[in-house]
Amino acid sequence: MAASKIAITLENDILKRLDLLVKSNFFPNRSRAIQAAVAEKLTRMEKSRLAQECAKLDPDF
Repeated sequence: MAASKIAITLENDILKRLDLLVKSNFFPNRSRAIQAAVAEKLTRMEKSRLAQECAKLDPDF
């Protein structure tokens, strides 16, 4: 899969927490950790939107 390089700004506290995950080998590097977080958030948002649309069709849903 093709990838694009971007620049982001994070609060120091978030960066420290992210670095702890990388240091503990939960993620191989910052980039992978951020990719996973963004992918997870997008999936949650898509599921939430799908549920909202389904609720419009069936209020008991």
